[in-house]
Amino acid sequence: MAGVRPTVRRRRLAALLVSFREEAGRTAEEAADRIGCHRTKINRIENARLGVSLGELRDLLTFYGVEDPAQVEEMVSLAQRSREPGWVHRAGLARPTYTDFIDYEQTADYVRSYQANLVAGLLQTPDYARAVLSAAPSTLNQDEVEALVTARIKRQEVLQRTVPPRLCVIEGEAAIRLQIGGRQVMNKQLEHLATMAEHPSVELQVIPNRAGAHAGLAGSFVLFGFASSSFSSVVCVEHRTGTLYMETPAETEEYTLIFDSLRSIALSPGDSLDMIAKARQEL
Repeated sequence: MAGVRPTVRRRRLAALLVSFREEAGRTAEEAADRIGCHRTKINRIENARLGVSLGELRDLLTFYGVEDPAQVEEMVSLAQRSREPGWVHRAGLARPTYTDFIDYEQTADYVRSYQANLVAGLLQTPDYARAVLSAAPSTLNQDEVEALVTARIKRQEVLQRTVPPRLCVIEGEAAIRLQIGGRQVMNKQLEHLATMAEHPSVELQVIPNRAGAHAGLAGSFVLFGFASSSFSSVVCVEHRTGTLYMETPAETEEYTLIFDSLRSIALSPGDSLDMIAKARQEL
């Protein structure tokens, strides 16, 4: 269907097919001849705009000289799951744009998150997440809120992987001062934030209010980076009814500059922990 965003799994499958073809020294025309189709079909498969049947996939892998069973199995698995909605979407509670966000978060190797007023989702406690999700007017009932809280906490399992993504979070001071959920909930949240700041793959900084005007005044955003050069970086800006995704070089470079500017004016990780500790004492 025109306009449907390819899933991250399909993008990865497409990138690997391009890589295998180029390493084998094969052209798109030769690949098309191999499986008996027009070159435009190969182009669409390699641009992640069209899926590939398992038979065609296995034939192409043989043509490209991919014989490692583990690589073949990975490609087959990606093809089988390329149309499968993410686990959040299967729950029937999330918009498609949020499902995309989950996929990006689960496949990125570098996550940069600037949050002006809230603790980043990957660092939230269940009670804090529950308070955030319950705060805005919504048609969600309590069971649906709880399902989304569970989903948000499940997302955090990415940081427990053997090789977790690098996570750099910049919080506005408001994020550690607003008493989301009340003093007890916020105290536990700040304690958890300090604990997660010690995680080897997590870097946490806070921008103090005294910093004044800065590059992040337009609002929060998340910038995902991927190990494969075939995957462009993606900027995500969440709004009330969905998420805006930007991935042109001009857009991602702009947000990279913004993030780097914010890092330069934020407190050091050590001083940020001191501010968090002080905020806990003042609760």
